[in-house]
Amino acid sequence: MLDQNLDFHIEQLGSCHFPSPMLGVQFTDESKRLLYHSHPQDLRPFIAAGLEPPSMELAGPRKQIFFDRHKLSCGIVSCGGLCPGINNVIRAVVMSLYHHYGVRRILGFRYGFEGLVKRHGHLPIPLSPEAVNNIGELGGTVLASSRGPQDAAEMVDYLQELKIGILFTIGGDGTLKGAGTIAEEAKKRGLPLSVIAIPKTIDNDICFVNKTFGFETAVAEAQSAINAAHSEASGAFNGIGLVKLMGRDSGFIAAQATLISGQVNFCLTPEAPFDPQVLMKKLEDRLTHRGHAVIVVAEGTGQELMAATGKRDSSGNVQLGDIGEWLRDAIKSHFAARKKKITLKYIDPSYIIRSQPANAHDSAFCLMLGHNAVHAGMSGRTNMVLGSWNNQFTHVPIALATRQRKRIDPKGWFWSSVLASTGQQGEITEP
Repeated sequence: MLDQNLDFHIEQLGSCHFPSPMLGVQFTDESKRLLYHSHPQDLRPFIAAGLEPPSMELAGPRKQIFFDRHKLSCGIVSCGGLCPGINNVIRAVVMSLYHHYGVRRILGFRYGFEGLVKRHGHLPIPLSPEAVNNIGELGGTVLASSRGPQDAAEMVDYLQELKIGILFTIGGDGTLKGAGTIAEEAKKRGLPLSVIAIPKTIDNDICFVNKTFGFETAVAEAQSAINAAHSEASGAFNGIGLVKLMGRDSGFIAAQATLISGQVNFCLTPEAPFDPQVLMKKLEDRLTHRGHAVIVVAEGTGQELMAATGKRDSSGNVQLGDIGEWLRDAIKSHFAARKKKITLKYIDPSYIIRSQPANAHDSAFCLMLGHNAVHAGMSGRTNMVLGSWNNQFTHVPIALATRQRKRIDPKGWFWSSVLASTGQQGEITEP
């Protein structure tokens, strides 16, 4: 079946007339693209229909650039929740602008999109190699952050006043959509403003992007919580360790951490709804035969089991019920009703994990993301997301990246591997 909506065309502000100052690097060949589909069976329908298979534009430095680097001013903003690696991306963008292209005026906008609205009074701060030299060692973001949308017209007014030519936005789905509105407003006004989004979501749920920064660090840090839960559970009679990990709509952290740990007996994610009664029965069987159990649950799991409040946060996201506390209380009530003694320890490391500095793997990934984002902006690309696909860095239109959330396929090989690792074999999921 052909998906006619896979439009990977990247907008450009105009022709590139300035030679790149970069020397001794491998420039990206504009004629080369990366196939979206990697399996022959997915390509055959396009070939049979006489259509060119969908492909992505490759990231990297171009021989010719759009902006006059001597007159260019750039801005960087980070939005949404914290995530390991934000500072690494900020540092990489500043270093690349300064050393690769000679850009000297770089402004950091504080407190997310609020910092792009002049009336809020958050004055931008100048960024230089000296200012960002050691920030990669810190968690959080040196620019601070905030949630919630701002008026695109007001943001573009301020960017125009400050003569910003490229705006780099670091954030998740809501930030990408906000960046898209800025790009559209600038286009409507005929402004040569490049908007380059660098996807930041610890949940790894951006479509058409293999992996987002911070995910590897989050999974690694989650091991401490799982190890603690296993120690507590195995050290008590009928011990149960319950760990809640991040994942509003997608359970990638919980699933990947489960695979790495090898100590998890039940992994619960939003993509695979579970039956509480079946879970309790399987938990009873586990305690009878092994004397302890470890459960990992993603935060967005089982929302249908709790009373919905209907409230939304400042980003417009539905406020989730606490599945960790709900499951903790449900397990205790179940065994109390049967007069069976258990020892349950509940661990929620979410804020500890998301505020960690990036690990070595994520640090290198952030560096490459930041550099390639700068290359994209300097070549006049706009309204796009910098991502990776099949081990190469790519450009994805914001509209395509925000079309839907990336989720675990409950019938795919990845989830099958999780089930094989835990031994739950899908028996606790709803029919």
